[in-house]
Amino acid sequence: MGIFKQLLKYYLYMILIFFIGRLSLFILYFDNFKDSGVDYWLTFIHGLRMDTITASVFLLIPMMLLTLTPQRLKYFVNKFLKYYFLVVLSIIIYIENATFPFIAQYDVRPNYLFVEYLVYPKEVFAMIFADYKPELFIAFTMIGTFIYLYLKYAKDSVTALFDTSYKKRLILFLPLFLLLFMGARSSFGHRPANTSDAMYTTNRMVNEITKNSIFSIVYAVYINNRHGSGEIQKRYGKMDTNEALLRVKNRLNIQGTDAASPFSRAEESHFRTQKPKNLVIFVQESLGYQFVEATGGEKGITPNLNRLSKEGILFKDLYSNGTRSIRGLAGTSAGNLAVPGEGVLKRTKSQSDFFTIATALKPFDYHTTFMYGGESRFDNMRSWYVGNGFDEIIDQPLFENPTFTAPWGVCDGDLVERANEEFKKMHAKNQKFATVMFSQSNHSPFEYPCEKIELIEGVPANSVKNAVKYADHAIGRLFELAKKEEYYKDTVFVVVADHNVRVYGGDMVPVDMFHIPALILGGGIKPMTYDKIATQPDVLATALDLIGLDLKYPIMGHSIFSDKKQNISLMEFHGTYALRVDDKVSIIAPNKEAVTFLYKEPASYLDTNSHLTPTKHDNELEKDALAFVLTLDNLYDKKLYR
Repeated sequence: MGIFKQLLKYYLYMILIFFIGRLSLFILYFDNFKDSGVDYWLTFIHGLRMDTITASVFLLIPMMLLTLTPQRLKYFVNKFLKYYFLVVLSIIIYIENATFPFIAQYDVRPNYLFVEYLVYPKEVFAMIFADYKPELFIAFTMIGTFIYLYLKYAKDSVTALFDTSYKKRLILFLPLFLLLFMGARSSFGHRPANTSDAMYTTNRMVNEITKNSIFSIVYAVYINNRHGSGEIQKRYGKMDTNEALLRVKNRLNIQGTDAASPFSRAEESHFRTQKPKNLVIFVQESLGYQFVEATGGEKGITPNLNRLSKEGILFKDLYSNGTRSIRGLAGTSAGNLAVPGEGVLKRTKSQSDFFTIATALKPFDYHTTFMYGGESRFDNMRSWYVGNGFDEIIDQPLFENPTFTAPWGVCDGDLVERANEEFKKMHAKNQKFATVMFSQSNHSPFEYPCEKIELIEGVPANSVKNAVKYADHAIGRLFELAKKEEYYKDTVFVVVADHNVRVYGGDMVPVDMFHIPALILGGGIKPMTYDKIATQPDVLATALDLIGLDLKYPIMGHSIFSDKKQNISLMEFHGTYALRVDDKVSIIAPNKEAVTFLYKEPASYLDTNSHLTPTKHDNELEKDALAFVLTLDNLYDKKLYR
């Protein structure tokens, strides 16, 4: 029983740390769910299950050493376990501390993003040191204090446990192993427990508090490395591939007949011309609708976008693919919706023969460029754009004497100045061009040339709002320069966000925080406001329509000038999908039954209440949501998006 007591003691130590972290989150975010009507107190019961899974895994090595190791190695085991638990408990303390700023930033427990960005240490550590100094200080102070006290006062020794005969310890192995195995599996069903078992309510924040951060990180990394179609069907549900494809085609009103590219079809331009126009897509980092007065947001942050919105086509009810830049870039450069798992920019099977605007425009002798003020190796952007037909990449190393450089790259002002020069050179050679520009100034730690704007009163200079205002300044500067040049009248410009700055709220999928602005303008484009639901693929299809070419493409959306356009959007939120048709939303999450909600538009950008009301199951809509997930996975897996 001595071995059992030793393991139980450390189990309780870990559970105590997890409980303190969960209780702190519960108190901190209580106002978010106190009136939600869910059984939020059960978070501690369900959370204990998640914590036990994690603790059981950590206890497996000590259990094996204490039961299987010969007595002659008892001093080695004693020393090893002393430092093993020092490391384990230190990691738990650090992760629990890191959970607070992570939730503040992403509104979810740490997941694969927590480790994914570690491959970009320069940018990430610069952001962490700039934005999270107090959090780092608290975390390392707590860890340092713990290590000091542990090494000084922890006199715990396991050598006495080896006085028990080796045979008796061997006999203990099986029951202890089964106990820890059951604790780690936490299920008598055919599959072990996972993070979806923490999602016991319709309030997302309660579900996040219920989760365990370490388990969430490890499970998310594990799932992210398993993208096979069989795994997707196990997680979301089964459906015949042909039925799923037909359902998606019907919902999108796309009737492609090419088996090698099921969504590919010929689209005639509503603006056909003998002189096709250039195309510039300026993708804005984290620009939510709430910052743009023209789309219902706050006044005074984006004066240039508000002014320009009267000169072009304003998308007033546009929704992003997801919450990551790679999702937005795929939507605006390839017209693709969010595939399950990691985004296509980083997946192996989409590094070549994957449709982009370069694919569509190459036959018409367009020169295609991707421009980014940072290093294009980030998020694998360079590889994806070059591998899928783009002729040129212009990124940070190619900017000579930039006026301002932040941790993520040169400022947006330098980006638009360089873009204008490139456009002028192309026009002078009578070379048609299509360029995707990606901004970076509106990114934590929000460093930019502050002197270029009038700072918003009462708001820190290095803040989201002022960074957005600077990004808006750069947008205004681009059009100020372009309108002076001959190429302007021959170019269609798109300004569109990749995603909102931060997606938060109590809803399972906070639909309102996927709301982003987009604007299309240029020579000959008549001003109008499009106030129906739209997606990033719809914006791309509209822009390609306006350049005046009949094209063949698999874009998963339609031009707003087409009578085929549907009032639909698909949003991906950390593995959960929301399919919206008009004001009805079907949500499907891994290993959970699909549910249907009615969506009510926020009264204003200040309205942070829940906007999804549970309603009776819409079986067809829920099946269609599953169909989208399976079809998107199949398109990627079988290389059918071309």
